[in-house]
Amino acid sequence: MFERMREDIQTIFERDPAARGTLEAIFNYPGLHALWWHRVAHWLWRHKAYWLGRFVSHISRWLTGIEIHPGAVIGRRFFIDHGLGVVIGETTQIGDDCTIYQGVTLGGTSWSPGKRHPTLANDVVVGAGAKVLGPFTVGEGARIGSNAVVVKEVPPGCTAVGVPGKLVKCKDAIVDDGDRREGTAERIGFSTYGVTQDMPDPVARGIDAMLDHIDTLERRHDELEAQTRRLEQQLERLQAGAKVD
Repeated sequence: MFERMREDIQTIFERDPAARGTLEAIFNYPGLHALWWHRVAHWLWRHKAYWLGRFVSHISRWLTGIEIHPGAVIGRRFFIDHGLGVVIGETTQIGDDCTIYQGVTLGGTSWSPGKRHPTLANDVVVGAGAKVLGPFTVGEGARIGSNAVVVKEVPPGCTAVGVPGKLVKCKDAIVDDGDRREGTAERIGFSTYGVTQDMPDPVARGIDAMLDHIDTLERRHDELEAQTRRLEQQLERLQAGAKVD
């Protein structure tokens, strides 16, 4: 148990450059407190002490502003930065080395019993304010941009942004989602908050592609008009020469 607690504290130093000391991490990080409370609540839940498990999670939510259902399964080195407004549903499964930020919801889209919340594989980062909704998997190493709303599977190593979430980059491939410009993915990056200055919005990318196509058509139209005028002038000269003859 104490080894896991030391691991949790070390994770804070690895992922938050603002952390300055062990006491600061222990007493001033609500994400750490919520994780420790959750382990107690989850132990009670697994031993069928459902009411008590829910009560412990309720106390944790009241103290930290982070709501984690005691039924959720969370792996090692999980880090919640800032944390206020985070909601993690009952059937959520989170792998090792995952990071989420404030305002994130790992929720469901159905009232039916059974698996209804997402599964995060190892090394997933979910940016501030993002909503991941439904019983699908976010693949290993995937990134969810800030304020994205993701309702379908994200392949390993890919980045999803926008509403609804669209893939804008995968590790070794440019994603073709039907409305991208050639080569855009080469300029795309991902910060810990899910947004960078160079990352385009998926809708804006679609509009850019349409404008590029319109510009190409207008230039071709102008060229055809110029060629038509030249042909008309040549035809007039030929007709004028025929009349003289």
